[in-house]
Amino acid sequence: MIQVLVAGFRGAMGQKTVKMVQSHQDFALSAVFDPKITDLNPESYNLPANVQVLNTYDQLHAHVADVWVDFTNPSAVAANIEAAINAGIHPIVGTSGMNPANQERLIKLANAKHLGGLIAPNFGLSAVLLMKFAQAAAAYFPDAEIIEMHHQDKADAPSGTAIATAHKIAAGRTQKPLPTIDNDARGQRVDDVPIHAVRLPGYIAHEQVLFGGPGEALTIRQDSFDRQSFMQGVAVAISKVQTADELVVGLENFL
Repeated sequence: MIQVLVAGFRGAMGQKTVKMVQSHQDFALSAVFDPKITDLNPESYNLPANVQVLNTYDQLHAHVADVWVDFTNPSAVAANIEAAINAGIHPIVGTSGMNPANQERLIKLANAKHLGGLIAPNFGLSAVLLMKFAQAAAAYFPDAEIIEMHHQDKADAPSGTAIATAHKIAAGRTQKPLPTIDNDARGQRVDDVPIHAVRLPGYIAHEQVLFGGPGEALTIRQDSFDRQSFMQGVAVAISKVQTADELVVGLENFL
């Protein structure tokens, strides 16, 4: 039985993760974490009495959980994952917007301890496939733009998925894209791929990649209409993360 700690358990994704872990035959919810709470009674959060409610890093140790699943916010995630790694807990990061320097530092820390972990820009299988297909298409269509659409409360823009997609497009190109006008209306450029971020109520998580070539165009799109769609990917990550000995980026590493 894999013992799981959920950080950010009161948020929308955290709540979905808690329910998924509790319903999975191979997982057990051992703890939840939120530094903003003062009430440590699990019954106050409709959790079983045997679930530990934690609010400080000094409560962490290797016996608290096998796996730390993080759905918090960009300002907290790096410190959370550092604490998890130092406690010997395998991290799974679903929080996007981490500073690249912090991400690199955490990868080095985990790898030095031979502790497996995952930083996932997206847990949706459709999003993982979109990135894979976009990289393949970029070999033939170097000119591309990304439009990503999320709910109004998403803290980071552009999204981690869009940034990861841009990196894969750049890696797949066999020639340079055509030069274009550079101004605010053209989106934020990542690896010479313009990204346009939309934040509106009614959306969950959506992305489309537009490729253009002489006389033709290609559009690849994925839509996540419900946060439940991410739980299959989270479950895969929890089940496999302890077999890794380094911190990797991208759910495709575990598929």
